[in-house]
Amino acid sequence: MTDFLWPRLAEADDTTALEAWLDARGWEIDPTIFMAGTAGPAVQVRRIGTNWQDGEDGLLILPGESVTFDAWRMCVVPKPGAGILCRSF
Repeated sequence: MTDFLWPRLAEADDTTALEAWLDARGWEIDPTIFMAGTAGPAVQVRRIGTNWQDGEDGLLILPGESVTFDAWRMCVVPKPGAGILCRSF
């Protein structure tokens, strides 16, 4: 699977599934960033093994967004009328 839908109102099982999907692609959830909202948690992801500095941007995935992986970069699937946002560090 190259796409993953981060659901609204995500629960522990959703987080486990996202972690496994990311790990298989060499990415991880950034444990230093946590954002909660009325639609559920947002997660920031980053490539495993990179030298991250505090405050450095990863890829933020909001509730209800899908992400895609094309073998070298992780992207939020654009909604109609929006640009694409990717990270490939």
